[in-house]
Amino acid sequence: MQSNFARALPLVLAYEGGYTNDRRDPGNWTGGKVGVGELQGTNKGIAASAFPHLDIRNLTDAQIAQIHRAKYWLKVRGDDLPAGVDFATFDGGVNSGPSRSVKWLQSALGVDADGVVGDRETLPALRSADIPKTIKAHCAKRLGFVKSLAIWNTFGKGWSRRIANVEATALSWVLTKGQLEAEAKKAADQATKQGGGAVVVAGGGVTDQAGGITGLPLWAVALLVGAVVAVLIIRIVINRQRADALGKVAKEAT
Repeated sequence: MQSNFARALPLVLAYEGGYTNDRRDPGNWTGGKVGVGELQGTNKGIAASAFPHLDIRNLTDAQIAQIHRAKYWLKVRGDDLPAGVDFATFDGGVNSGPSRSVKWLQSALGVDADGVVGDRETLPALRSADIPKTIKAHCAKRLGFVKSLAIWNTFGKGWSRRIANVEATALSWVLTKGQLEAEAKKAADQATKQGGGAVVVAGGGVTDQAGGITGLPLWAVALLVGAVVAVLIIRIVINRQRADALGKVAKEAT
């Protein structure tokens, strides 16, 4: 397959941004954990935890391209993956590690998730796979992973926006303008439906009624209802981000 590395790299680097040394991000510490080792930061997706001996702040364009190709693109066998799948798997690998991103891909395909793209299972499965469905499943599994992280509340909104944009871009490599518009509408409709559910759960009288049904004290029911509403709100935000991202690539499609 033709390599999409040159096409994918600028997109990944735009998501990663420039130099940052946020103390809350474990990737910025050479030890890979907050407060462990030296705080060197991250630059263009290249973290101190993975490259503790590099001058992270002053990486050259050539170093950045070489590292991303060797440590991420080739690790996920980007040149052997179908268009769209290559970009989604590459970006996931840069953000969360190539082995983990490959496992999301393998889980989406229903093959053994060992974190290594192989010729016996993963690549044959891709040849017969529904590519748009695979892209969406990979991104959904990636989103599920980042939502499970302890720092989700700090970085979650940015992560979910990035995954929505990656999904939309990857789909734009394989879908027509009309298909992209349909995907955008589907995500927007889902967000609207979830918004209605949040209103119902949080509506007047629900807490009182739930208390009568469950026998729990009202304060406990209120906490439960609040937790349910919070989950629904996260889902609404995620689907609105997906709808916006898909709508944008649909407008840009020819």
